[in-house]
Order: sequence, then structure tokens, then C-alpha cells
Amino acid sequence: MNGDPELLVIVPSRGRPQHLPRIVEAWAATGAFDRAALMFAVDADDPEIDAYREAFDEIAPAEVLLSIATCWRPMVAKLNRTALRHSEVPFALGFAGDDHLPRTYGWAGRYLDELHSLGTGIVYGDDGMRGEELPTQWAMTSDIVRILGRMVPCDVDHLYCDNAVRELGKEAGCLRYLPDVLVEHLHPFAGKAEPDEGYARVNHPEQYQRDLGRYLHWQAVQMHGHVTAVRGLRMGRQ
Repeated sequence: MNGDPELLVIVPSRGRPQHLPRIVEAWAATGAFDRAALMFAVDADDPEIDAYREAFDEIAPAEVLLSIATCWRPMVAKLNRTALRHSEVPFALGFAGDDHLPRTYGWAGRYLDELHSLGTGIVYGDDGMRGEELPTQWAMTSDIVRILGRMVPCDVDHLYCDNAVRELGKEAGCLRYLPDVLVEHLHPFAGKAEPDEGYARVNHPEQYQRDLGRYLHWQAVQMHGHVTAVRGLRMGRQ
């Protein structure tokens, strides 16, 4: 890939350095590095940080980046902070979990082609689990991140971030689902991974209650303003 990539996909991760090689392998197998760059966002206080560094040193082509925060933050806070910091150069920014693996060849190009068609917007593919219902992984044009100051519009820790992204795109008229693109979600709820400490933490009933409250507050208080801002971006491109 020559020059700066048009799409930067951020993968927040903690406690799972063994996932890095398989993600990079899946990217290479699907031709993603022809159109996109991959960034792992990890924490300096992760007990596995040395293993992350070792894995990164072993696998990293030029299009793979490692962002190390000084300390742990919830996944959405880490994603928002990283996305905003890198929102000036790439045309689009993407999110995937460290348990997502792309399976469709040319998926990164498809995301970019659809985003260029939208001008300002959000795209997502089939995750083999929730399908069109929820964008558990997505890409959005960077102007959305810049105008909102964040990638996930509501102030949740982890849960309901995909619901908020879907509502934002749907209400702003710029959400596009690509059923022919598979980015598989290897989640315990789909029987495709073993539960671990990270899954237990974010799927705890108290976490659901806390994030649901924040999501509903965003819907009631902030969503209209965010939708209006994104609609303004779209009108400015017409």
C-alpha cells in the first residue's frame, strides 16, 4: 500500500495477546492490507503487555500499529480516545473487537467503496451472530468522529455501543449493511470462544444495568443533537 491508508481499523484489546497473530493472518488472507491499516490499542498496565509487545514484534507488517495507553480504560473510552487522536488523516475509521476475524476477501475495499458512495456514513457487515440487527464491528467516515469528538456517540463502557452507532446512522440516514461481507464474531455467546475474565467483566448484570442507563440517557438527551450534526455533514457534501 502506497501512502496513508484510507481506512484505519482500531482493535482494543486486553489480556489476549494470543489473538494478534490470527487477526493479522485473517487480514492478510482477505487482502485488507491493500486498502487499510490495523491498530491494536492496549494498556501499559496489562499484565500481558510484554506478550503483546513480543507478538507485535513477530507479526507486524508496516500496516500494523500498536497504541499503548498509560493505564486501563473501559473499551469504549479507549476506542474513542484512540479514534479521535487519529481522525485527521484517514478518510474512515473502523472498530473491531479482538474476537472479530474478517472472512470475505476484499472486505476493506468494500467498506471504503460504500463509504465513498455515502460521503459521510457508517457501514458494517455480517458478523455471523447478530447479522443486520447490530453492527458489532463497523467503519465510519472520520468526519463523524471529528464532529462528535468520539466514535461511539454514547458514554457507555462497553455494552450498547453498537446499538448507539446503529441508531445514529439510521436516524441520520447514512447506515449501510453489507450482507455479503462476513467479519466473524468469535464470541462465547455464539459458542465460538471460551469465556474468560474479560468476557465475565463486561457481561456482568451490573455492567448491563449501568450501560443501559447511559444508552437510554443518550437516546433521550443527546441523540437528537448528534443526529443533527451528522445530517449537517451529509448536507454539506451535497
